[in-house]
Amino acid sequence: MDWAAIVADFKTHWWVYASMPVMAAVIGYVTKLLAVQMMFKPLEFKGIPPYLGWQGMIPRRAGKMAAVAYDMISTNLIDIQDLVRQIDPDEFVRELRGPINESIEDLAASLLAEHQPGLWESMPTAARNLLIRRLQSQAPKVIRQLFDQVTDDLHAVVDVRDMVVSNLTRNKDLTNRLIKDIATPEIKFLVRSGIYFGSVIGVVQMLVWALTHNALVMPIFGLFTGWITDYVALNMLFVPSEPRRFLGLKIHGLFLRRQHEVAETYGELIAKEILSPENLFEGMLTGPRSDRLIALVQREVQRTIDQQSGLVKPLVVLAVGGRKYQELKKAAAAKVIESAPTTARSMFDYTEKALGVNTVIKEKMRELTPTQFIQILRPAFKEDEKTAIAVGALLGAAVGELQAILVIHLPALL
Repeated sequence: MDWAAIVADFKTHWWVYASMPVMAAVIGYVTKLLAVQMMFKPLEFKGIPPYLGWQGMIPRRAGKMAAVAYDMISTNLIDIQDLVRQIDPDEFVRELRGPINESIEDLAASLLAEHQPGLWESMPTAARNLLIRRLQSQAPKVIRQLFDQVTDDLHAVVDVRDMVVSNLTRNKDLTNRLIKDIATPEIKFLVRSGIYFGSVIGVVQMLVWALTHNALVMPIFGLFTGWITDYVALNMLFVPSEPRRFLGLKIHGLFLRRQHEVAETYGELIAKEILSPENLFEGMLTGPRSDRLIALVQREVQRTIDQQSGLVKPLVVLAVGGRKYQELKKAAAAKVIESAPTTARSMFDYTEKALGVNTVIKEKMRELTPTQFIQILRPAFKEDEKTAIAVGALLGAAVGELQAILVIHLPALL
C-alpha cells in the first residue's frame, strides 16, 4: 500500500488502528498481573493432582526458597552462634527468675496432687515453704548451667537451618511475605510496566498492520507483547547490577537501587518472623536435636529435687514410695519442659534486643555486593521465570486472536 492508501484506510478504519495500542497495553498489563498472581497464589495446590491444577510458584517451592534464604543469611549476614554469645547470662537469669519462682509452688502442688492426692495439703506449712524456698533459690543456678551449655554450642541443641526451613515450609504465607514485603515497589512496577511497554509495541503493531493488513499480525504481536514485556520487566529489576549511563540517563537495576531501604524491611522481618527468640526456643524444644536439651533439663531438674528436698524428702518418699518418688522427679522434669514456652515469654523481649538480629542484618545487607544482594530476591523469580513468560506469551496470543476476531472477522461477517 502507498502512503495515500494507508492514510485513507486509517481514516475509514481509525477505530481498528486505535484499538491496537490499547489492546497491547491491556495484554501487557493482564499478563504481568497474571504472572504476579501465579507467583504467590494459591498457597496450596488447587485442581486435580498432580498436574491438572496450579499452586503459587513460591508456595510450591517454599522449602527450597527457605533453604536458599537461610544459606544466604548464614553465609553473608549473621552467625547466630556469635549473636547468642552476646546475651548477658546474669540479665537472662534475672528475666526468668520471677516467672520461675511463680511456677515452682504450682508445679510442686500439682505433681503431688497427681501422684499422691492430699499429700501437699497434709504437709506442714513450714515444710512446704522450706521446699519451695530451696527450689526457688536453686533455680537461677540451674538456669545458668543450662544457659552456659546451650550458648557454648547452640547448634548442638537446635538445628537452626531445619527450624527456618520447617517454619517457612509450614507457613507458606510467611514465605510469600519474605518476597512481597521487600519487593512491593518492584512488583507494582512489573504490573504497570505492561501498560507502558505494551503501548509502545502496540504502535509498532499498528504500523505493521497498516502495511500488511494480515490477520496474523494481531495474535503474533499479542504473543510478542506478552513475552517481551515479561522478559524486559523482570530483567529491569536486576540489570544492570552497577549504575550506568545510557543516552544521558542513569540506569540501574530497580531492586538494587533500594539496597538500603530493603535492608530495613528485611532485617525487621527476619528478626520478628524467622530468627525470633520464640522460634529458636521452639526449635530447641521440638526440633530434631531437641532430645539433647530435654535430657539436660531432665537431669538438672531431677538433681535439683534430690539436692534441695532436704528435710521433706523422707516424708515424700515414705508417702509415695521409692519408685513413685523417681517417677515424681521424671514427671517434674516433663512438666518443666511442658511449661517452658509459657515461662520463657518474659525473656523474649530482652533476648531479641540482646541478639540484635535486626540491626546486624541491616548493617550487613548494606555492605553486600550487587551479586550477593540480588540473591535475596532473584531465586524467587529465576526458577519459574520461563514458565511465567511462556504463559504470558500464550495469553497474549489468545487476546491478540480475540482482538482480530472482534475488529476484523466479526465486522466482515456482519
